[in-house]
Amino acid sequence: MGRHVGHTDRPGAPGSGTVRAGGPGSGAGWARLALLALLGSILVPLVAAGLRSALWVLVGVAGLALAAVGVWWALAHTGVVRGVGAALSVAAPVAVLALYATFGLLGPALLSLALWVLALAAARTSSARGRTAREREVAEAPRAPWILMNPRSGGGKVGRFHLVAKARDAGCRVVLLEGRQDVAELARRAVAEGADLLAVAGGDGTQALVAEVAAQHDLPFMVIPVGTRNHFALDLGLDRDDPAAALEALSDAVELRVDLGYAAHRVFVNNASFGTYAAVVADPAYRDAKAHTVLQALPGLLTAEDAPRLRMRARARGDGPAGAEGPPRAEGLQALLVSNNPYGRAVDAAHPGRRQRLDSGELGVVGVRVDNAADAARLVRGPRAPGFLRLSAEEVVVEGDSATLPVGIDGEHTVLASPVVCRSAPGSLRVRVPRRRPGAAGTAAASVNWPRVARLALGRPPPRAESGTPV
Repeated sequence: MGRHVGHTDRPGAPGSGTVRAGGPGSGAGWARLALLALLGSILVPLVAAGLRSALWVLVGVAGLALAAVGVWWALAHTGVVRGVGAALSVAAPVAVLALYATFGLLGPALLSLALWVLALAAARTSSARGRTAREREVAEAPRAPWILMNPRSGGGKVGRFHLVAKARDAGCRVVLLEGRQDVAELARRAVAEGADLLAVAGGDGTQALVAEVAAQHDLPFMVIPVGTRNHFALDLGLDRDDPAAALEALSDAVELRVDLGYAAHRVFVNNASFGTYAAVVADPAYRDAKAHTVLQALPGLLTAEDAPRLRMRARARGDGPAGAEGPPRAEGLQALLVSNNPYGRAVDAAHPGRRQRLDSGELGVVGVRVDNAADAARLVRGPRAPGFLRLSAEEVVVEGDSATLPVGIDGEHTVLASPVVCRSAPGSLRVRVPRRRPGAAGTAAASVNWPRVARLALGRPPPRAESGTPV
């Protein structure tokens, strides 16, 4: 690739490392809207039902708890219990809605819920930060770009978008993935033959294998989003509906420095999944009959006496070794997801399940333990539920009761020796992306900090300790 010109970390540019505080016409306005919507979500039920609104809130929460119990029975049992659970998971919320309608509270309840969702979305928008992977200007196009394309990925997007012809017209050497070829070996061979950029048009698992080779040789890496989900491409801001647009990075590009995650010796760009999901994916029948395989496997994985359980210990920044006294630990987990940078909350209306950053140098950790129906009911408390684990760490050690652990690495099944040490490799990957891309100016906020939202709405600066840090 050509030399870098005027290495500039563009302050305030899309994807730059500069924190955006949101001026009076942006962040402050969204903060005021958030507070007004929050106030409205409280006043609407009070006006409609007075102090009895607290009772109706409890009725709604009870309905959600019963629905959660029903889902647990449907997933963790078979036969009659599964049927009762499926019925309860539907009947409980329907009964609550019917009660609300009977007493004339359905409209106010829905309006209050809509205002609450608006309040959360506006609060997160007011606190949103630009993506923090710094952009570096690049000048010349690469001299010998190499692209690996999987013609089967995404239901044949490579052929549907004519990517082979377009890439070759742009001066790329294109290699089509056939059968069970060694992806990493293909990439290493390309480097030996003089490739100065490695790219992948395929799923996240294929991207991870080539990205590791690119990182080892400090070569730029490029993503053409043709996979089924394209989570990595999404968080890079690429247009998943127009894969060919990613080829613009060959001529008009910026470069990002992002992290890679490792589970033992296996690299991942998105996540490594342990426990229930990994065990289900390991079943050969999963590919052809996903729903049937899941329903068959889950009772044994969740409630059997010999059901697999995971132990986890984490080391955050500033802690000692992962096994030392003090760092977070958890036992009896049924499912554990370790991600390359933490994911946002799934209930974030603006950016569900997105990563706020790709260069934090930390792993995201989400774990679940549900032993019975009572535990399932408590999950309605969200992150405060005793069976729910959520944290960030630089290193995570995962182990089970056997010598090996099934792991889903970016959706691909593998088996690793237990314990598995997961770690972050900060800033190890150079990613070349188009300067103009739909997600470049996208922002994502972490959990809502209502005191900060209130200060922003009133035009007051944040406390000094809070300045420059995500909220």
